[in-house]
Amino acid sequence: MYRLIALLLLLSACGGAPEPAALAPYRTLNAPIYSNAVLDLPKLAGTWAQVASFGAAGRCKPGGAEIRQTARGLQAAYRLCQSGQERRGAGPLQPTGPGRFAAAGQTAAWWVLWADADYRTLVIGTPDGSFGFILNRGGFPADRLKAAREILAWNGYDLTQLVVY
Repeated sequence: MYRLIALLLLLSACGGAPEPAALAPYRTLNAPIYSNAVLDLPKLAGTWAQVASFGAAGRCKPGGAEIRQTARGLQAAYRLCQSGQERRGAGPLQPTGPGRFAAAGQTAAWWVLWADADYRTLVIGTPDGSFGFILNRGGFPADRLKAAREILAWNGYDLTQLVVY
């Protein structure tokens, strides 16, 4: 009997940790969401720092993205904290609609919800609400953070889950 219990305990230890439960969306799914239809794509080129994202604070460090304009279109290399998980990728940032992109290594499209007039801050989200983040270059003053938060809220995002780094 004791051998059977020991064997069962040993087998249960080999199973590994259970998979984490799927994260609930960070936005109300029936809320309208809009992408920025008037982006000047060459102005997206440059180095971007991640200054906020949705997900558990402290589960990963903020990252960033490098976007380049090439003869074949936009190319992106990124390391981001999305939904508390580090995500990396590199490749084409393929437009799929106005202000919408398929990013290499991502399952959901990146929708640019807002870019400030000087292309210093980008708010990125997705209709399924699986992630959202804010990219910035240069200083990140309180007025742009306020505007970015308002855009996220207007697009149905739950700001109580936004982590600002």
